[in-house]
Amino acid sequence: MARIRVLVVDDHRIFAESLAAALAAEQDVDVAAAGSGPAALRCLERGAAEGRRFDVLLVDADLGTAADGVGPPLPAPAELPYGGANGTAHSGIHGGAHGGPHGGAHGGPARAVNGRAADGISLVGAVRSAQPGVRTVVLAERDDPRRAAAALQAGASGWVAKDCSLVRLLAVIRGVLREETHLPPALLTGVLRELTAARKHRTESERLVESLTPREREVLRCMVAGLGRKAVAERLFLSPHTVRTHMQNVLGKLGVHSTLAAVALARRAGVGPVDLAGEIVERGGQLA
Repeated sequence: MARIRVLVVDDHRIFAESLAAALAAEQDVDVAAAGSGPAALRCLERGAAEGRRFDVLLVDADLGTAADGVGPPLPAPAELPYGGANGTAHSGIHGGAHGGPHGGAHGGPARAVNGRAADGISLVGAVRSAQPGVRTVVLAERDDPRRAAAALQAGASGWVAKDCSLVRLLAVIRGVLREETHLPPALLTGVLRELTAARKHRTESERLVESLTPREREVLRCMVAGLGRKAVAERLFLSPHTVRTHMQNVLGKLGVHSTLAAVALARRAGVGPVDLAGEIVERGGQLA
């Protein structure tokens, strides 16, 4: 029987322990747990390095939203043995962002995943980038069509209520491994509406970006990367005055009034930053 490796990610210790123990009672399920986004990424990396990749990630939609310093630190790895009926898997609740087993400096939830907020949906995107073969299911305390749509766009395969039955959760876990997408029926209409609206905004953004000249698109990608006017000028071998003109043209054609708004629109259109690997650049330049 093929075994399913599941990683539970939740900074509420009692919930994480209880869910991990319940899942571990299944004959074909091995389960581990992590108390933060960074800890989850470390678990995934370690599992891949050891040839024991996780199949499914169950992540709290509200991960990392509790106040810092609230609650006791999570126990060290391997204190809590979970696994299938044969007891082959062992894991503890792995803690926070500082590389140790006990969470943040005060035992609170971690706050960043690769420099981003450690909420559940951000973690979904990080996992999709790092290990696209892992299926993610978001566990939520309430139905929220907008966040559910955002989770799907980030790469989640399902959105499940935290108060659902274990039978239902296991059905979702097995379903996403068959490439299925699972949503509560009550959320379907709202999620479809959100996805349609997001696609409409993306299409409009793409149309506006297409109106730019090749040089203006290059400047926009530099703006997305956070480069200031001087850094853009040096990178493109242009004068700062010329770069300023290009930036003003970009804002005008996109119909926005700030660099921040231009970057947000560019991202909706799928425009990525220029590659800055190995470069030392000046950031934060603003239009005069």
